[in-house]
Amino acid sequence: MVLFSSAIVFANDLQGKVVTVIDGNTIQILCKNDETHTVQLVGIDSPELSQEYGEESKRLLEKIVLGKKVTISFKGKDWRGNPLAEVLVNGKKDPRVELLEEGLAWTAEKNPLPDLEAYRTRAQQKGLGLWKQSNPTPPWTHRRQQTMLQPKTS
Repeated sequence: MVLFSSAIVFANDLQGKVVTVIDGNTIQILCKNDETHTVQLVGIDSPELSQEYGEESKRLLEKIVLGKKVTISFKGKDWRGNPLAEVLVNGKKDPRVELLEEGLAWTAEKNPLPDLEAYRTRAQQKGLGLWKQSNPTPPWTHRRQQTMLQPKTS
């Protein structure tokens, strides 16, 4: 039974090359079978591109992953059905850690992962990145505010 379970986990892992960085926590990977997968980094949420530090977050993620070989491990989907994944560059470097360490991402709004929360807390205590602001707006709050500004359609 253990072998069967680990085979399923392994089968969900894909390897490929990052071809596009969409924003500070969303990337596109081109796999060996010429399939492209768009995934969001699980456990973090970076500022939207229209928010302060959104572009900085995207640039840092580009520096870390763009054009590099990565392994993606699917962890589920968000409420909109977007795939969530852990991504490792060259099998070892986790871009989520650097984004959090530089103060360019929040941990997830619901059920933040304790391992990641420690990096966010340190960046906040040091006043790095978005934590230079006295009261930064989390991206999930920003998205809700933007939705409320949309005109209602009947």
